[in-house]
Amino acid sequence: MTIHLTPEQWHSVQEGQGQGSPVNVRDPSDTEEFVLLRSDVYDKFRALFEDVPVTDQERKHQLQQFGKRAGWDDPEMDVYNDLDPRRQS
Repeated sequence: MTIHLTPEQWHSVQEGQGQGSPVNVRDPSDTEEFVLLRSDVYDKFRALFEDVPVTDQERKHQLQQFGKRAGWDDPEMDVYNDLDPRRQS
């Protein structure tokens, strides 16, 4: 199914997204939030969500790349390592 946005909605999407960045959208009743992605971005990562054979090594690499793009390698995020209950002291 394809939903066509109004020109005003499309303008808001374009203003709110960077290169391949997702855009959050809330439903009119204000109960659910959705994420809009460009189709090429979605297609790149669809294998993570579908029953497509992906090796553990490929999945780990993809997840590491997601984390880097999300800023998880920022030194300020190191504080969360101390909160990990699996981490040995």
